[in-house]
Amino acid sequence: MTIEPKIFTQFPVLAAAQSTRHGGVSPAPYQSLNLGKNTADVPFNVAENRRRFCSTLGFQPEQMAWSKQVHGDQIRYATTPGGAEGFDALVTNVPGILLAVSVADCTPILVYDARHQAVGAVHAGWRGTVVEIVAKTLNFMQKAFGTSGEDCFAYIGACIDECSFEVGDEVAAAFAEPFKRFDAECSKYFVDLKKANAAQLLAFGLPKAHIEISPYCTMRHAADFFSHRKDQGVTGRGMGVIGLR
Repeated sequence: MTIEPKIFTQFPVLAAAQSTRHGGVSPAPYQSLNLGKNTADVPFNVAENRRRFCSTLGFQPEQMAWSKQVHGDQIRYATTPGGAEGFDALVTNVPGILLAVSVADCTPILVYDARHQAVGAVHAGWRGTVVEIVAKTLNFMQKAFGTSGEDCFAYIGACIDECSFEVGDEVAAAFAEPFKRFDAECSKYFVDLKKANAAQLLAFGLPKAHIEISPYCTMRHAADFFSHRKDQGVTGRGMGVIGLR
């Protein structure tokens, strides 16, 4: 049901995980742990799935803070649980709030500032990566909490990997050379979202040893994760979550 990042296990105060698609009640094509409200799944199923997922972390769904995501660069400072709209990153230093971002190929990035006891959750698709939503979230945390890179630990979760993320020329043009590869055999570019987002963490000053990158690809491992591209848009949604107990 969950993957709990090893980078965070040294901090008992922290609850952090990425969901898989297992352990829920939803039928196909949302089987089984669909956590996405904005799908055609039965609302009761989504609610039960969220209850099960949150309970594994010692939280209730009512403690979640989330937003309807728009692939932008706006950041929500969540001081209370509940939903919002228009934000692709959330931060808080309030215990008892579980920050949640929804994913199904996009990259979830979870950040913990161990010194100032603050957390962030970021949803970064290719658009969010290009507008540097991770860097902007870290800068937001710096202004709000005094966050600095050396005090932070981060997890880059399962998303569509470079080997599966074939893009058109217009998308490839938005990425710098280190984060894209041209395949001459198929005459297409492939983009590395994990590497691009890791670069933003490193640029803020996080030591490389403080960053964990998931080995999983949502498309290649679609039996375990929801993949929008693999399932041609008809699929469930997973989550990356982080909060202070």
